[in-house]
Amino acid sequence: MKPDHSVPRSDPTRSDWQTIHTLFPYLWSYRGRILAGLVFLIFAKLANVAVPITLKKVVDALSPDLSNPYIVLPLSLLIAYGSLRFLTILFNELRNLVFARASEHTIRALALRVFDHLHTLSLRFHLDRQTGGLSRDVERGTRSISLIMRYLVFNIIPTFFEIAVVTVILLINFRPAFAIVTLIIVAVYSVFTLVVTNWRTRFRVEMNRSESSANTKAIDALINYETVKYFGNEQFEAQRYDQALSHWEDASIKSLTSLAFLNVGQGAIIAIGLTILLVMAGQSVSSGEISLGDFVMINAFLIQLYIPLNFLGSVFRELKHSLVDLQRMFDLLEEPTEIMEKPDARPLVVDKGEVRYEHVDFAYNPDRQILFDVTFTIPAGKKVAVVGTSGSGKSTLARLLFRFYEVTNGCICIDGQDIRDVTLDSLRAAIGIVPQDTVLFNNTIGYNIRYGKPDASDEDIIRAAKLAHIHHFIEALPRGYDTMVGERGLKLSGGEKQRVAIARTILKNPKILIFDEATSALDSHSEKAIQKALNEVAANRTTLVIAHRLSTVTDAHEILVMEHGRIVERGPHRALLAANGIYTQMWKLQLEENNLAAPESDQASETAKEADH
Repeated sequence: MKPDHSVPRSDPTRSDWQTIHTLFPYLWSYRGRILAGLVFLIFAKLANVAVPITLKKVVDALSPDLSNPYIVLPLSLLIAYGSLRFLTILFNELRNLVFARASEHTIRALALRVFDHLHTLSLRFHLDRQTGGLSRDVERGTRSISLIMRYLVFNIIPTFFEIAVVTVILLINFRPAFAIVTLIIVAVYSVFTLVVTNWRTRFRVEMNRSESSANTKAIDALINYETVKYFGNEQFEAQRYDQALSHWEDASIKSLTSLAFLNVGQGAIIAIGLTILLVMAGQSVSSGEISLGDFVMINAFLIQLYIPLNFLGSVFRELKHSLVDLQRMFDLLEEPTEIMEKPDARPLVVDKGEVRYEHVDFAYNPDRQILFDVTFTIPAGKKVAVVGTSGSGKSTLARLLFRFYEVTNGCICIDGQDIRDVTLDSLRAAIGIVPQDTVLFNNTIGYNIRYGKPDASDEDIIRAAKLAHIHHFIEALPRGYDTMVGERGLKLSGGEKQRVAIARTILKNPKILIFDEATSALDSHSEKAIQKALNEVAANRTTLVIAHRLSTVTDAHEILVMEHGRIVERGPHRALLAANGIYTQMWKLQLEENNLAAPESDQASETAKEADH
């Protein structure tokens, strides 16, 4: 069974700290800003802690004294109180300011690394993947980076730093019981939050999996909109989507229900702790052990601690969820790259452009071998065609030449250089392809042609379009080369898309060409026009043609006939016909099909003429 790459599997052995540790190197490049942010954080919390102390002095100064009934307004203390409030906000905003570039750059760097890594993964991975779920995982992962940094730096670390400072102040100025009770409450609150949140995490994981599944089904149905309409399966697709949403709904309800339990428990712990400490403080005021200002200070400390501590429960919960999302994105980064360059790989040097397959075996899976001892040569500047039934391994030859897969045995050489010994960029730069199913980007015609050489000038694009015999068609469009082609190029006909693909390949100007059944899906008229353009492009270039219609390869230097992954016949067109073997049978069969199709075409033409009259 093939591995399912559609939904990355989270590593159950990876801890949250390991996930954070993986993130740390991206932050290290901004260590100066992080250090400055931590300094501002300390200043902000010290100013915040100083507020209740100043408030205590204000209250004590305003408290009536029997020996002196006159109250002097403590103006300096009030100004200090207001200033400390402002400094708390100022230092917090300065912290946010210096951290902004560090967090945003980290998001950018990681998103780019994931994007690059996904392009290094083999075709095997991308054939197995589900685009909707994959894009959702990357989106959630990059978003979680900002949330993790905000929660850690702006909430969790500052809160525990403030708890430590307040505990020390209570320990120095009051009975140890105040500090001990405060620490016990914080500890109970933290342990309760940690245990319950870890228990709730599985609901979040299930929500993510169900959401990715639903997103995948929705994108798949929308991309294949026409197919859905052709078969009238709107309700069927809606049921598939709703089924995935149903799983998400169940997990979401469990998550919300457990959240209510978490919030009630946290509220109960804080309410009990606050009551105990205020009762202790009230008794101390009554006994004259502390002043009214001390009571106000203790109350202010507790409010300053417990409000963020109460919020800390939500922060920890969201931090845990963000770590789950980030871990799934890191799982993508750990997806092994199947096709690797050798450390000493050198650029491919294409002189003549001879391509040779030497005793090539290939299997997608150990139990499914596709090619068996395939050996042939495409001489420099010549055309070699490969024909055969579907599943005989024809298109696999092209994928192996691009090194989308690694040969199991044997080798493929270009001008005597094993393609495994050269850099992938230089290898793929030397090869151009016009595939059977041309998929264009949802952009302009000009953009899609320029994709063959991104730095090409407009004149180069027009020249390539003229050589592909599509320039006049483009010029006739209202927006010309700025015409949008739609999702996967669906606004263009099959022949128009093929001509864009030919123009793109001409612009790339490769030494080696591959035509992978480039005309098999076209009508006879379009096929002849496209075939003419392909022949012009292939002139004096080493060309591998994977053909469905034998009439398109009669001029090939050599034709290879493949069956079940083996070359069973080879030679020029006339020699193969004279051999009266498999190729001859295929040729006769296609002639019969053409003869059957011709009367139908003539009948359609006659019908059209009668309709005109």
